[in-house]
Amino acid sequence: MPVRLSAVSALLHALLACSALAACAWPQTPPLPAAEFRAAWVATVDNIDWPSKPGLPTADAKRELLAILERAASLKLNALVFQVRPAGDAFYASPHEPWSEWLTGKQGKAPETSWDPLEFLTTEAHQRGIEVHAWFNPFRARHRAATSPDDPRHATQAMPSACVRYGDQIWMDPGDPRCVEWSLTVIEDVVARYDIDGIHLDDYFYPYPEKKQRFNDDRSYARYQQTGGPLDRSDWRRANIEAFLKRLYSETHQRKPWIKVGLSPFGIARPGVPRGIQAGIDQYEALAADVLAWQKRGLCDYLSPQLYWPIDQKLQSYAVLMPWWFSQNPLRRHMWPGLSAANAAAQKSPWRDGEIPQQIEMIRAQGPDAGYVLYSFRALRGDIGNQVASLYREPAVVPASPWLKGTAPAEPQAELERASGELRVRWQKREDTRNYVVQVQRGRRWQTLAVRGSAADSVVLPPDTTTVAVRGLAPNGLVGAPKVLTITP
Repeated sequence: MPVRLSAVSALLHALLACSALAACAWPQTPPLPAAEFRAAWVATVDNIDWPSKPGLPTADAKRELLAILERAASLKLNALVFQVRPAGDAFYASPHEPWSEWLTGKQGKAPETSWDPLEFLTTEAHQRGIEVHAWFNPFRARHRAATSPDDPRHATQAMPSACVRYGDQIWMDPGDPRCVEWSLTVIEDVVARYDIDGIHLDDYFYPYPEKKQRFNDDRSYARYQQTGGPLDRSDWRRANIEAFLKRLYSETHQRKPWIKVGLSPFGIARPGVPRGIQAGIDQYEALAADVLAWQKRGLCDYLSPQLYWPIDQKLQSYAVLMPWWFSQNPLRRHMWPGLSAANAAAQKSPWRDGEIPQQIEMIRAQGPDAGYVLYSFRALRGDIGNQVASLYREPAVVPASPWLKGTAPAEPQAELERASGELRVRWQKREDTRNYVVQVQRGRRWQTLAVRGSAADSVVLPPDTTTVAVRGLAPNGLVGAPKVLTITP
């Protein structure tokens, strides 16, 4: 009998050894994590997305902002484009411009409790592995929805002769050097002081046409002509915007080389381009936006043309415009179109059922490193958000921008630890690492379990994990080598 038990024991040990060998024969090196820019605009102008109303108590405003982050994380988004300067005002503690009335109820009035929404958002977002891109309107000075009187620090009061009333709004004149310096100073202050991941400008350069009114920049254009300037007014305006973008791009990367500069122009370059496409405005003429020239000159790291039309719309067909924009990308920078979740949520013909997921799949078909920005976050609180989330099996990292300065992080130091019935992987944080990617092998398949910011140093693992890998991501998104750990029973 003892001999037989010994034989059975030996057989069991042999079977377990074979099982362990079989497990070890499965792929031990994880694939690269999925890379896709999954972003949403968070509009603060007129309280579109946040806060729900002006003058909220600080605790309520924070609670709402955290709810946005939690919803974004649950949808597996990895970036928020947060409007920090809607109209010469600030949703952060600015030394140059007044607090926004849409935050505190009165322009220039500080929050009741000392806090900084942008700093709060970046800290909380990075803990969840979500990027924050600071969204600026560079030349809009007063929005039509504003009701509060302008604060003495506002551009309209500090330099009234540089501002132009146009329709029911006021603009800083892009042809006036004072306005250029003002806006660049404001933006670069945010670059210097905040741990943001991107700078983002939308389509408001020169104003959209209103009732055939003329934008009165006679004074600045006359000054240009007096210095011998040879360009006609339309070319001069485009030159103003291009010069502004050149300085923005250069100065941003001189200070922080890894920060992405993103531009989100109107979704049609010119009427009739490509053939059959029509639009109500010509952004090249009306907005002074020569977007194709910006692409050729490398004035942005990603372009998000606002393709806010459905697939089946004939004169502004998404199915035609989207691949055309991808073809107009000579430097192969990121092309992450803007999609209208808000219009899709309204479900008006010719919007299809499931339109946004279909548009995303069409973007993915253009090639690797896909991405898109959804307008706006409010629409993602409902079924549209659930439709988008259904496309994601697991978290994704933001695609790398290898033309930006930086190298991939070295393999991190990591170890396994068991405590209170949990298995956890813990790593040592590194200065060269922006985010950490945790991948697990469960059965025969690797999957990305989590993307965590530089403040995190551990993740709890599912109980059926057989192998875990931890990678670092550089600030410019380059993926480092993995530290692979095998889990023993």
